[in-house]
Amino acid sequence: MQLTISYRVLTAVLSLVMLNNLAQAAVSMDRTRIIFDGSQKSISLNISNNNNKLPYLAQGWIENVEGKKIQSPLVVLPPVQRLEPGKSSQVKIEALPAISTLPQDRESLFYFNLREIPPKSDKPNTLQIALQTRVKLFYRPKGIMPEKNGTPAQEKLTLEKQGDQYLIKNPTPYYVTIINATSKAKSSIGNDFVPVMVSPFSEDKLGVSVSQLGNSPVLTYINDYGGRPNLTFSCQALNCQVVANSKSE
Repeated sequence: MQLTISYRVLTAVLSLVMLNNLAQAAVSMDRTRIIFDGSQKSISLNISNNNNKLPYLAQGWIENVEGKKIQSPLVVLPPVQRLEPGKSSQVKIEALPAISTLPQDRESLFYFNLREIPPKSDKPNTLQIALQTRVKLFYRPKGIMPEKNGTPAQEKLTLEKQGDQYLIKNPTPYYVTIINATSKAKSSIGNDFVPVMVSPFSEDKLGVSVSQLGNSPVLTYINDYGGRPNLTFSCQALNCQVVANSKSE
């Protein structure tokens, strides 16, 4: 007897399997973003196998902003390694001589990928999924490394009203990712805010109307350590400046 499963049902089943596997992801890393200090020749990331029974392979590689896998000017060593059950290891990202061709007055963006490969199952008709983590990798030239305990560069961001839209301007050499925007009088705009990553020395639309944010917008960004500080703005006429910042809980 031949069983026929509709495309919709099959998709739903696969989605449930993927979600279940995601909740049980084995290989993890110690950060959600990577800053490569241009004064260093390499940096190391800590990775762990959270499965206490099975070994996993960990495969790492780097992509450019177009999503194309690259081998220069940064390379991952080793590209593949075995992680024993419950054990940790390191992945090294090394700069090649071609790193000198990158802009030295601003950050360059790449993506680091880490894929876990499970051992072959000895059970028949088993669906196995290789889960993958993809995080932003910022190459930060030595000449623009911020001072420790200095004023965050993000406080230099400005907002400009254009009709009923806010334009966010980034005069710094760093990428800035905005993950939320609220008004000072409200704790949340809702779950429909789309994160905005503003490139160095550029500008972009915030995606939230002036009527929603009012004259005291509060933006939340992600810092180097994965923290989520707030920036509070005060608007005069069409322009808004940062007047205070505070870390979110």
